[in-house]
Amino acid sequence: MIPNELKFLRVFESYTSIQGEGAHSGLPCHFIRTGVCDIRCTWCDTPQALASGEFWSKEKILASIPGWVHLVQITGGEPLIQKSSVIELATVLAGEPFRKKVLLETGGHRSLEGLPESVHIVMDIKLPASGEDHHPFEKNFQFLKPTDEIKFVIKDRLDFDRAVGWIRTHNLEFVCELLLSPVWGAVKLDDLVSWTLQESIDARIQTQLHKIIWGADAVGV
Repeated sequence: MIPNELKFLRVFESYTSIQGEGAHSGLPCHFIRTGVCDIRCTWCDTPQALASGEFWSKEKILASIPGWVHLVQITGGEPLIQKSSVIELATVLAGEPFRKKVLLETGGHRSLEGLPESVHIVMDIKLPASGEDHHPFEKNFQFLKPTDEIKFVIKDRLDFDRAVGWIRTHNLEFVCELLLSPVWGAVKLDDLVSWTLQESIDARIQTQLHKIIWGADAVGV
């Protein structure tokens, strides 16, 4: 049996690399990838974390983070399955003596209510090709700050059109920053740029920098 004090957060992996996506792309970042996810996106690129991981104590997690790295991203899996521990960890990391900027990447289907103001949220809105587009993502819009990010992972033109629908129906350009992210190998970047300009969407086109550097199948980077 694992003592309760050690059962703080189920972690699949923890490593230092560079941030590959979003507003912090290219910056050194320490990643804490939680284990277990409660949805099954067809294009998931970390299926190894869906139902795995082992419990780490809070002390072990904090000791694994290099002092010189300013950014820490909590990702998954789905971190908000372990919401209370994520909130506690993010609060500790933002305070003294750590003073880290914490990024939280979430599938968007679980409530963001109660997350610390200091956390930079990157929330997905799932589109049809994911198979998980039926969730009420709009319930989380009230909890987003203008500096947070909504990410649309796009596999085809139908996905793009559905993203445009979300953006226009909910005026998302005035809610937070928007990311349009092609499924690796499924959408040509120049097509995504053309569609975005044709539709006059004020969003950031992004690709996965870590896959360009290390290849699509690399792990722990």
